[in-house]
Amino acid sequence: MASCRAGSRRRPMTLAEAGPGTENERLGLVRLSMLRNPLIIKPELGKPMRNCYSLPGLDFTYGMYTHKRDGGVAEAIGHWDSVKAKPHKRVMPRDFVTMGRGAVDEGCTKAREFALYYNYKDTRCKDKDILRQGGQILPDMTFGRPSRPPTPIFDILQHRYKELWMENQRAQTKVQHSPVKKKPPAAQVRENRSSFLRTHPLPVKEESFWHPRRFEKAEPHLRTFRDPVSRKKALSASH
Repeated sequence: MASCRAGSRRRPMTLAEAGPGTENERLGLVRLSMLRNPLIIKPELGKPMRNCYSLPGLDFTYGMYTHKRDGGVAEAIGHWDSVKAKPHKRVMPRDFVTMGRGAVDEGCTKAREFALYYNYKDTRCKDKDILRQGGQILPDMTFGRPSRPPTPIFDILQHRYKELWMENQRAQTKVQHSPVKKKPPAAQVRENRSSFLRTHPLPVKEESFWHPRRFEKAEPHLRTFRDPVSRKKALSASH
């Protein structure tokens, strides 16, 4: 079985190459769109895939042409193109406190008057660092955070930290095994109303049926008991 090494993609297939009697003959109607669609194009035996896009001719140059000539590597090595740094001017924020005081002194009362005054008197905040240091860095000033104190190597070699830990553990063990002293009796807690009612509940009030005076002498319209004896028994059982 011979192996074929795939190369670069070739130009798109034409209708003549897919006509009857050719290697790429296809049954039915062959349209040009069938040869430009990468989903339905058929690969050729032992040949790389064709490109489905129409490409320019062989005399076409890809990329961007630059008209500037920098001299090549020799000029790049022998000449150092330095760029001068532009002066950076720090823009401070607007000082609305000072501008607001000035606007009030001038008699401004409306928002539009304040806005016009802010545009006319554009006052900026002052950089306190520049005023304090005069805009220059002190010669003996050191930037950064101070380093932590060094670990004494002498204590590490003599296992000083281990001995300190052992002494702390012995002290804790001694405290744990020491006899526990009895706590002094706590002062008598004063009772409140809730604790007093738990121990001395209030007597239960008997439920009384209250009726208005105008209904005291009124007789019932219905008599559901068989006789007065049954009625008396029922009322005595409920009380």
